[in-house]
Amino acid sequence: MLRRLYDWVMKLAEGPNALPALAIISFVESSFFPIPPDVLLVPMVLAAPRRAFLFAAVCTASSVIGGYVGYAIGYYAFEAVGRPVLEFYHAMPRYESLRADFDAYGAWIIIAKGVTPIPYKLVTIASGAFHFDLATFTVASLISRSLRFFLLAVLLWWFGQPIRAFIEKRLTLVTSVFLVGLVGGFFILRYI
Repeated sequence: MLRRLYDWVMKLAEGPNALPALAIISFVESSFFPIPPDVLLVPMVLAAPRRAFLFAAVCTASSVIGGYVGYAIGYYAFEAVGRPVLEFYHAMPRYESLRADFDAYGAWIIIAKGVTPIPYKLVTIASGAFHFDLATFTVASLISRSLRFFLLAVLLWWFGQPIRAFIEKRLTLVTSVFLVGLVGGFFILRYI
């Protein structure tokens, strides 16, 4: 079953709807969706390495634009929408501790958190809720998301074939490690 899912994702990654799907996933992940765009970015780059930088650019642009939705949720609808999203991720304690740090280190927090596996939506919603400067938010988001997606694209472009061979040979291991990382990100949000 795992092999069929992998083959389906690789076929999707090579298909004509891959780029719009990547843009949509990247956009919604920045404000509420729980699955990171890497799930589609990685197979797309492995399937079509010549387009790696286009994929990273689309992912970056969509993520930053989606970040504005997260920002708006925090700014205009924190109690109605933002708080429930943060509570879903068990991130309210982190949100409260971020408040003091945002005044002094807001741009650095956005850059650091935007590169890590910690869900970016938490940063976008908090930025809006704290009424963080929108221009600084934009620049910090562009830096962090570019670093994340272009670094991933470069690594996959450079080492793509050996990585693809490794993934295909050890699909269960790679899937398990990915799931542990995804769940670990939520665990970190809740308990650290």
